[in-house]
Amino acid sequence: MESLETRKKDHIDLAFKSQTGRLEIDDRFHYEPMLAAHPSGGLAPFAFLGRAHKLPMWVSSMTGGTKLAGTINRNLARACREFGMGMGLGSCRIILGDDTYFEDFNMRPVIGPDMPLWANLGIAQIEELLDQGKTQLAAELVKKLQADGLIIHVNPMQEWFQPEGDVLKYPPLETIKRFMDGFDHPLIVKEVGQGIGPGSLKALLQLPLQAIEFAAFGGTNFARVELLRDERADAALFEPMSYIGEDALSMVESVNNIIASEPPVCKELIISGGVKNFLDGYHLIQKSHLPAIYGMASTFLKYAQEDYDQLHKFVEGQVRGLEMAYAYLTVK
Repeated sequence: MESLETRKKDHIDLAFKSQTGRLEIDDRFHYEPMLAAHPSGGLAPFAFLGRAHKLPMWVSSMTGGTKLAGTINRNLARACREFGMGMGLGSCRIILGDDTYFEDFNMRPVIGPDMPLWANLGIAQIEELLDQGKTQLAAELVKKLQADGLIIHVNPMQEWFQPEGDVLKYPPLETIKRFMDGFDHPLIVKEVGQGIGPGSLKALLQLPLQAIEFAAFGGTNFARVELLRDERADAALFEPMSYIGEDALSMVESVNNIIASEPPVCKELIISGGVKNFLDGYHLIQKSHLPAIYGMASTFLKYAQEDYDQLHKFVEGQVRGLEMAYAYLTVK
């Protein structure tokens, strides 16, 4: 065991290497060192999406239909069960009416009976199911996955830039309302990396959705992904459009402003998009006037492709960071 003398010598040796300046301060928080003991016993459980959570983190939808999807989903579902957080599956389009790849998405046996697990379809698929009178396929998808409900991802910019993308015939809000009329499971609506502007947020907050997920600008930008995939000579002409979006903090502020004058029907938020670590997440959910958790996708993906121990170590670090944040930090 390290002696006191050795530890104190380390403090002296490292002191000069650890100097910080005013420009390096994270000025989103007040640090209150006098008001709490060191945290012990974990974070307090709380209710969200109709389930008991232990951790205010959410595995945002990311994978669907790739060879790695099964491994990634199983690692993520295992972490959700161990740490007490929820998970949105990636697009389940590939198993809509075809069970060839069903086991890559069949995560209820892994995540267990108690944690949130949500299926996922794109707005283009919902529009198509409505036009074909086949919305029962979406209901069957939720049932066979033993999911809590369905996430609808709304991605008009991505679809427009995607070489093989679907063309939306109706405004997504109209499609969502039509779909809700005959769908008996809870719904979450999300974007995929550009975020959602105040007019759209205002409309969504008045729908009986279980939650809205931001998928704000600042994380993976799927409009840019599609532009990079497109080999057409004119793709560069559209690049400026891919930089349009709403970041997570501006969306939180938009929602706070909206609900101040118009009580919402939808009352839960998953704040995702550009959330890199527990401090980002803690800041955003503390800023929200609605109950909120924070979601991450690409950060989870980085660790979920490797062995489970790496993912476990990452989530465990987030938990310890959150414990300290709740104990000693208040948001300005």
